[in-house]
Amino acid sequence: MTAKNKVFCGVISLTRRTVGYVPHEKYEEDIEIRPEYLGTALHGDEVDVEILPQKGRSRTQGKVIGIRSREHETFVGTLVSDGDGYLFKPRDQKFYPRLHIPQNAVNNAAQDNMVVVEITAWKNAQMNPLGKVVRILGRAGEHETEMLAALATHGFESAFPPDVEKEAKQLEKQRTITRSEIGNRRDVRNIPTFTIDPDDAKDFDDALSYRRLPNGLHEIGIHIADVTHYVKPETAIDKEARRRATSVYLVDRTIPMLPEVLSNDICSLKPNEDRLTFSAILELDDNAVVKNKWFGRAVIHSDKRFTYHDAQEVLDTKNGPHSNDLAIIYSLSLKLRKRREKQGALAFDTDEVKFELDENGKPLRAFVKERLETMRMIEDWMLLANRCVAEFIADKCKDKSATEQTFIYRIHDNPDPDKLEELRIFLKAIGHDLGHGKAENISSKDINRLLKEVKGTPEEAVVQMATLRSMAKAIYSHKNIGHFSLSFKHYTHFTSPIRRYPDMMVHRILESHLQTVKKIGKNELLSYQRAAVHASEREVEAVEAERDSVKFKQVEYMSEHIGDTFEGMVTGVTENGIFVAEKETRAEGMVRASTLKDDYYEYDRKRYALVGRKTKRTFRLGDGVKIKLISADMDSRQLDWEIAT
Repeated sequence: MTAKNKVFCGVISLTRRTVGYVPHEKYEEDIEIRPEYLGTALHGDEVDVEILPQKGRSRTQGKVIGIRSREHETFVGTLVSDGDGYLFKPRDQKFYPRLHIPQNAVNNAAQDNMVVVEITAWKNAQMNPLGKVVRILGRAGEHETEMLAALATHGFESAFPPDVEKEAKQLEKQRTITRSEIGNRRDVRNIPTFTIDPDDAKDFDDALSYRRLPNGLHEIGIHIADVTHYVKPETAIDKEARRRATSVYLVDRTIPMLPEVLSNDICSLKPNEDRLTFSAILELDDNAVVKNKWFGRAVIHSDKRFTYHDAQEVLDTKNGPHSNDLAIIYSLSLKLRKRREKQGALAFDTDEVKFELDENGKPLRAFVKERLETMRMIEDWMLLANRCVAEFIADKCKDKSATEQTFIYRIHDNPDPDKLEELRIFLKAIGHDLGHGKAENISSKDINRLLKEVKGTPEEAVVQMATLRSMAKAIYSHKNIGHFSLSFKHYTHFTSPIRRYPDMMVHRILESHLQTVKKIGKNELLSYQRAAVHASEREVEAVEAERDSVKFKQVEYMSEHIGDTFEGMVTGVTENGIFVAEKETRAEGMVRASTLKDDYYEYDRKRYALVGRKTKRTFRLGDGVKIKLISADMDSRQLDWEIAT
């Protein structure tokens, strides 16, 4: 910030009321930007802000005086005819300008089409912007259109550029693994090996191997698809993977980071085929304490492709392929998990909503995905591999220069004390205690105690949601500050290079430390740092795209059940009413206070409750309620409930 006119740069966030907020380290609260001072700033833009004179205001306010960079160049929505063209009706309610699309810029789009537009002229905030249609997604409300819209809204697309497809076809010719390549690797093809993945998985990026060593130790191999053997830096595929940064998982499809010939074929650890891996082979004692570690390139031969359900059945019945190996691996994983929790790792168990769709994408059933022990088991081993790799690099780098120490860590900062204090006040209001003393002294162990305390109670989901909202966001960074929620001093992402670009970077950096003749240059390391920031941003967008697709299907499914009654749980309370999530589908909607006819209800801020003035009937967070569906608005993705009598 300059002292003369107090101008600084920051990223602006807009509310639906078109009020902007820009954080700055010198101010306790974000700088508030009123609508008349936004200029042409849009949500997420990097802007220059000038601090305005206080004039008795309680909150510091500012004015946007310049746009450094736009967060989004294109926007998704529908068109509404206005005589000499169309007005753009955005999907994102934070997009506030009255964008006009001239008739000659519509590009054959019709009024009921979902479109992608870009702004072509908007330099004066006093004038409405002009735009043009750059892509027609289809008829609004149709399944395919809405899935494409979810992707386009967050900057993703399914098709790969021609140069990427060309390179992928060339790589397909390398599917045969040569003897010389095997000779350069650790050959573990004779050790029992298997994959465990979801029923519908097509890309298998990790496998486990097990054998008991003569010295009594357990050798667990965590074998990861060796993507970087095929994808070299600065190739077209590598550049596209870096740009995408992650695969995206919608309700009906996966948008892969890599072309399918790589993700589903030559890199995928398919059963009964030799495959190249980057492996972490660990030796553990009977207490699951790691005694020896080996990292490097290997060649494996998976004997079995398990689904999570298949493997669970083998564990439960103690009968089937690899039954003894699975039992030992599972037993060791429980000890790893127990040790993590004792050290303070948070045990969140969030729900994942899945859909059964017909051939046209119409939801026939919505349900919460079952969380199996085999899922937790695989997670335990992936966490261990990620931690061990990060510890190995940290140890290798401790006596090296700052440039040579560069690595891509997965970090999770400590929660903000103010947010923890808000969480503590909230929890106290619903009958739970997060501990005494200063908020900054609350540890992950305190939070874990809380999560165990609410396990199985009606308010469990609400407490988990509130606790998650108080947490910082996990990101990728070259600076290690540890991982709060896992209670790890060192952590990275090594185990999913098919679907995450940071894992590819980790493989390359790890390889450079394993081979003394191969060093990564300073410019390449700097590019990794920039890619880590980009990957963190794209991860957020991918999660939002997935949520958009889930929300659409929830509302679409519920639209067939107007007038039906359901069991629900109160997930939010405001002056205007209560938010309720339906028990089976987790579809959330609102019971407006105006529909509560049995009394006049007032909002009790201290108790986070609506309370009837006469009857004292109370609606609080976590309460179970019977609800009736009144309406389902597909455009706004909103459900309206009534309390069923």
